[in-house]
Amino acid sequence: MPKLHLTKCELEVMDVVWQKGRATVQDVVDSLERPLAYTTVMTTLKILDEQRAVVRRRKEGRAYVYEPVVSREEISSSMAADLTQRLFGGSVKSFVLSLVESDSMSQSDIEELKQAIESLEKEA
Repeated sequence: MPKLHLTKCELEVMDVVWQKGRATVQDVVDSLERPLAYTTVMTTLKILDEQRAVVRRRKEGRAYVYEPVVSREEISSSMAADLTQRLFGGSVKSFVLSLVESDSMSQSDIEELKQAIESLEKEA
């Protein structure tokens, strides 16, 4: 999979498309938490279609309908791998330790992480 790095605005727009499964520009504008101009959303979706290839658009009546072709998990994984490479020299251990030591993880998060590690150890 190629590196997929989306901007904050692109992620906000994609969150709506992922949530709805398919959306028009107006659907996205109406669903965003912060106000964005119709033309900004339209341009963002056009970029996501033509340059990033993470949505596909189809004309339905007078409007284009956008559907995701890349999952949220694929984007998250790609962006996390890129962040790990750029900030931690590719060291996943350093990345995870940074998160654990930052006090941003709840006890529930820590328990889930422990379970994930245990599951990986059983598979190995």
